[in-house]
Amino acid sequence: MSSSEPTIAELMTQCTRSAVHLEMRDHYGVAHEADDFRAWLETGQLDTDPASPDWAPWVDLVGQATARGVTVRRARIVSEPVSDYIRYEHASTTVNLHAGEDVRWLPRRQASTIALPGNDFWLFDDHLIRWGYFSGNGAMVGHEISDDPAVAKLCTEAFDAVWSRAIPHTQYEIH
Repeated sequence: MSSSEPTIAELMTQCTRSAVHLEMRDHYGVAHEADDFRAWLETGQLDTDPASPDWAPWVDLVGQATARGVTVRRARIVSEPVSDYIRYEHASTTVNLHAGEDVRWLPRRQASTIALPGNDFWLFDDHLIRWGYFSGNGAMVGHEISDDPAVAKLCTEAFDAVWSRAIPHTQYEIH
């Protein structure tokens, strides 16, 4: 888990066909979201402005990728009833869609028969994986890059199976 490994932004910039992201946790304790999440819990107010300082870099990155013809998809496996964090994510997903991502949600009970990797991942062009490692409380503790063909096949098959069962964001109702 080296800090010299490429960032998601660098990998997205190098990507030519597809970038998929599978999220499987019900809570992420991402440091840069902490204040926004806390404010949302307290007030119900959320930054969904694609041009805001927090969102603009992501919106630009995804927009540039999709303009090059890259398909960007995100699938989230969630427990129901959903956690407060998932409610927060769901409320902000309009910005992901605005950026050009396609996002779907899969209730965890519908994922029971899918062989899933043990960690969240990004998969770029069906061959390069960026694992995300999180602590028990959801804090990012590291990442790792792999280009092992067997692992890429596992991630591709897992993502495709989740995607085929998942509900498009605009149709997914929070429970």
